[in-house]
Amino acid sequence: MHYRKIHPDKVFDGHQLLTEQVLIIRDDGVIEAVVPAAEAGEGVECIKGLLTPGFINCHCHLELSHMKGLIPEGTGLVDFVFKVVTQRNAPEEAVLDAVAQAEAAMKAAGIAAVGDICNNTLTLPQKEKGNLHYYNFVEASGWLPAVSEAKFERAKWIYDVFERIQNSSIVPHAPYSVSENLWKAIQPYFQNKVVSIHNQETAFEDEFFLHGTGDFKRMYELMKIDNSHHIPTKKSSLQSYFDKLSDADKIILVHNTFTTQEDIDYVIGSRQSAVGSKPQTFFCLCANANQYIEGAMPPVDLFRKNKCNLVLGTDSLASNWSLSILNEIKTIRKYFPQVSLEEMLRWATVNGAMALNMEDDLGSFEKGKKPGVVLIEEETLNVQEILF
Repeated sequence: MHYRKIHPDKVFDGHQLLTEQVLIIRDDGVIEAVVPAAEAGEGVECIKGLLTPGFINCHCHLELSHMKGLIPEGTGLVDFVFKVVTQRNAPEEAVLDAVAQAEAAMKAAGIAAVGDICNNTLTLPQKEKGNLHYYNFVEASGWLPAVSEAKFERAKWIYDVFERIQNSSIVPHAPYSVSENLWKAIQPYFQNKVVSIHNQETAFEDEFFLHGTGDFKRMYELMKIDNSHHIPTKKSSLQSYFDKLSDADKIILVHNTFTTQEDIDYVIGSRQSAVGSKPQTFFCLCANANQYIEGAMPPVDLFRKNKCNLVLGTDSLASNWSLSILNEIKTIRKYFPQVSLEEMLRWATVNGAMALNMEDDLGSFEKGKKPGVVLIEEETLNVQEILF
């Protein structure tokens, strides 16, 4: 077996930044070891830059890649959702071509795995090529109780297609788009699965559950959806639905732009009371999408203060300028310069792998894993080369 011995300026092994270390990799990309430079022996390649495992994009809508640039920035969430629903249809050939280009761009940006939202099977042909690892989140969405059976049957059909080839789950789109009837239909499919949900992306979400007021009422009017069945819970959005996810293995809460200390306390309390401290909850930050849609940022320091499990996502090309995890890090660094690169790389690698149940293969430089090897420039956070 042939090995490469690579000595960069720094190695991020998935947990910490190291200097004077050599990464030893088999020629098939499997990690052999990280060893001190003094112990690496002969045949060492010295290179400039920082080596990191491949990045994990925990939230993406690859199927919306054909919508790049179609929706203007700053619309706010309600108008953004309405435009996605009404403008997403396109010729299949155009969708497939955009999906292939977007996946290639993610790979070139050092991404090794994706938690991808699926409302149809159009991404399946590209995923079957095996260029990246995927966990498919098949969304169930339907606010009208009368359509819950039909919405569930469609989600179940899509799930069955994806589950035959890749890890997949049926998941709720968002608390404001899943009726109680639909919740009951999909909950049995959470058992021992990773479940994601769009959470508190706008302040109107909490207002809708607390008081039944706010901009979501306008959204239902725009979509001609009868909202008369909704009874305000007088609790925040997260606290209104979170217990419904208790059978999941892992929970990924996505966006969390308006999540509060009280919500985090609720999540922590639910976890502490659960048998075996499950499900494990991850908060996924999609900073550029928050900027694109509402000009907002999630409360990063609040999550850090509470030692929350943080991961990163890109959302879609309908709501972002790129599908790059490094670009997400750059934006977070701009607004929260006190967060170290080491910490953010942890979110982007080992934490993401754990969230998607891929930590046995991805996320860190450990013997036997094949996580991908990315060379980046530390100051600019630009990819220099994909080594494996």
